[in-house]
Amino acid sequence: MTAPSRPQTRTLHPLVAAFVRFVVCGGGVGLASSGVLVLLNDRIPMAVANALVTVVSTVVATELHGRVSFRSERKGWGVHLQSGVTVAVSYAFTTGALLCLHSVRSEPSALVEQTVYLSASALAGIGRFMVLRIVVFAERTTAGETVRGRTSMAMAA
Repeated sequence: MTAPSRPQTRTLHPLVAAFVRFVVCGGGVGLASSGVLVLLNDRIPMAVANALVTVVSTVVATELHGRVSFRSERKGWGVHLQSGVTVAVSYAFTTGALLCLHSVRSEPSALVEQTVYLSASALAGIGRFMVLRIVVFAERTTAGETVRGRTSMAMAA
């Protein structure tokens, strides 16, 4: 009598798995940030609350992305500074997209505005993922150079 065979399960490509973790971590921090903003709304001015929540959520998201999304050992203020730059670039990109929309259509509908914003946010998120993965949380040698993947090392040999 033979043991029943188990169906084979497919594992995600490591890049896809890292991206899924990135989306879940970033989305979770975004939802939590939104809740905190609602709680702070009546206590302090919205602009101050937004600035505070943005800084804290960026630090928390950077830690989560480093530990969970990319499973990196890199730590420190340099990592947070680099991640903060990616947030600033993302903000500029989404703001630019909305400004372009408003220059073309003076009073866009909420649906059009949200479509532009969410599309720009998605593109910015993909760009941020790539920069964090390739630059900020890339494995480094003792000399500080980025470690190449096994495939490129095998091809070089």
